[in-house]
Amino acid sequence: MRLASLSSRSCAILLAAPALGWAAGDVLEEVVVTGTLRSQSWIEVPASVTVLDRRTLADAGQQHFEDVIGLTPNLNWAGGTSRPRYFQIRGIGEREQYEGAPNMSVGFLIDDIDFSGLGMPATLFDVGRIEVLRGPQGTRYGANALAGLIVVNGNEPLDEPHYSVEASAGEYGTRAAGLTATGPVEALDSAWRLSVQQYRSDGFMHNTYLGRDDTNDRDELTARLKWRWQPSEDTTLDLTLLHADFDNGYDAWAIDNSRVTLSDRPGRDAQRATGASARLVTTAWAPYTLTLIGSYADSQSINSFDADWGNPQSWAPYTYDYFVRAERDRNTGSLELRLASEQAAPGSGPAWLFGLYALRLEEDGRDLQLGAFADPAFPEDASTSEDSLASAYAATNLAAFGQVDGWLGERWRWSAGLRLEQRRARYDDLGLVGGDVVAHDLSARDRMVGGQLSLSTDISADATWYTSLSRGYKAGGFNLGNVPTDKRHFEPEYLWNLESGYKRRLADGRGLFDVALFYQWRRDLQVRTGEQLDPANPGTYTFVTDNLARGYNTGVEASLRYALTPTLEVGGSLGLLRSRSSGALSEEGEPIPAREQAHAPEYTAAAHATWRHPTGFMARVDVTATDNFYFDVPTDHDMQSRAYTLVNLRLGYEQNQGDAFRWSAYLWARNLFDQDYAVRGFFFSNEPPDWETKLYIQRGEPRQVGVTAVVNF
Repeated sequence: MRLASLSSRSCAILLAAPALGWAAGDVLEEVVVTGTLRSQSWIEVPASVTVLDRRTLADAGQQHFEDVIGLTPNLNWAGGTSRPRYFQIRGIGEREQYEGAPNMSVGFLIDDIDFSGLGMPATLFDVGRIEVLRGPQGTRYGANALAGLIVVNGNEPLDEPHYSVEASAGEYGTRAAGLTATGPVEALDSAWRLSVQQYRSDGFMHNTYLGRDDTNDRDELTARLKWRWQPSEDTTLDLTLLHADFDNGYDAWAIDNSRVTLSDRPGRDAQRATGASARLVTTAWAPYTLTLIGSYADSQSINSFDADWGNPQSWAPYTYDYFVRAERDRNTGSLELRLASEQAAPGSGPAWLFGLYALRLEEDGRDLQLGAFADPAFPEDASTSEDSLASAYAATNLAAFGQVDGWLGERWRWSAGLRLEQRRARYDDLGLVGGDVVAHDLSARDRMVGGQLSLSTDISADATWYTSLSRGYKAGGFNLGNVPTDKRHFEPEYLWNLESGYKRRLADGRGLFDVALFYQWRRDLQVRTGEQLDPANPGTYTFVTDNLARGYNTGVEASLRYALTPTLEVGGSLGLLRSRSSGALSEEGEPIPAREQAHAPEYTAAAHATWRHPTGFMARVDVTATDNFYFDVPTDHDMQSRAYTLVNLRLGYEQNQGDAFRWSAYLWARNLFDQDYAVRGFFFSNEPPDWETKLYIQRGEPRQVGVTAVVNF
């Protein structure tokens, strides 16, 4: 009842907005979706898609993809890291990967480079667009996109010289500087683009034991080089080199859930990644188009933290000291080939596309847990521990896929896609845990089938209705550590998605509106639960992935952009979600209670207004709202976050020179009303001597005010 009531009220607000009236002004730019197998106009894509263009990212964002997550309906994320890495689309997605082999539900691409599960390098500096494709991408991307796909693309090289310098300063010691340069190389029929940015912030935590305000700091360097070569009119080669060096602190947890920490050994959350991609598109064999995409990424990450969150003074008279460090070295390489005919047109035959795909992922891990505990009342029970584990994981994905598109008369379009994929994975490790030598040598092979069927009709020149049925999948894997034999392996998950939507251009292109309804069936859904094996040792908190029999996720998504006047644009988005799962966590286990899935808020909403005056002054306000959600799968607790609303404000002056800004200056405030909210939570014991099980949360960012200046020449 709550979901239906909120849905009707919110959709009424979105639909009523255009009736407020408008004056003649510029139409909104045509939105093109590039993350699909064929680039298509937004109104022609038979799926629920959000496209954040360059202007939206500049106005609503500040530094990182984290800043604009709230603009996308039914997109959430989980903390536990210094920057978001783990995302949930329509309630489906990982919440952490502290141990075990990588196995993602949400694909994440940056300039064609696979960073699934490693989304930290997604800064907004010199980024041209972000696309969020909701629902299984069973034909487009396969095993790593059961829930959806996030595509981040940097700005493209220009044929004319252009340079830009940007600097920012703000509270909490925030400062940033960036440079962008682009231009042609006419002798080589090429153009290039280089962007570099350094960002630093002391963070939002205060460590009273060490007397420092920078134990949760951010030190982030990103650099991107693009080269576009056009040896002929029918051939284009795009090369991208990306480097990110994030050396962030990690001191985000406090015993009293405040922003004041007591840790004596703050951790780090660091990632150094270098990636490259090449995309060749040629119509030399017209009417066919050949596309070749290759990518490679080398990422080293370190995640460490003070597991007891305290120090000798705070835990006296007890000795309680634990530290955890995890290192990961990941290499990914992919190659994709597509051969496509011309796009279908009314009265012509079907258009087809065929492709092959290969992905190789290798990850080496090194884990270390140090600990000591002593109770002065029982000195004979004092203990120390030094557990270590070295692991190696490798997986190879091979896939063949195809898509056929056609017309039925002048108004009806249809599309059918199929993907066949095989995944081979191998994992082995060797370590010392609890004084015992542990070793695993595991392997698995999964064959999976995905695809989609869709039917669309052009209601008018500016309106489209579609219905689609798609199937996605996620590969199985292994559980590690001290788990029962029947839980060592878990099976692949399959998801059917039935979706129907309506898209419309409003008032001769001055507005865009879309709404989609979806119902997803999940079979053998993979759930990840946590358990603390020893209440006196926070390092024994382990995670186990298991299969539940079934589940469903259903809801509504809507978005609106509308130019009310030549100077004022308004818009918003709404995501409504209801999710349930059923089954037992093992063959002999008790059924879990039916309730919402973890990190699956029943609503996410956003509204914005952007004003730009011909004199150069501008203002934008964003309001985002997120419902409460459960932190974990139901086991022995029902702890939830609280619903929250965030307000962001941006005021500025932009001196125009033609269609570009010569220089601009902005005053911005994020989380204007300093709303407290949680981005991750765990329920366990971490306080001697009673070891009471409690909810501990990681807080989101507080209010931050700053300024930014940009000079173009």
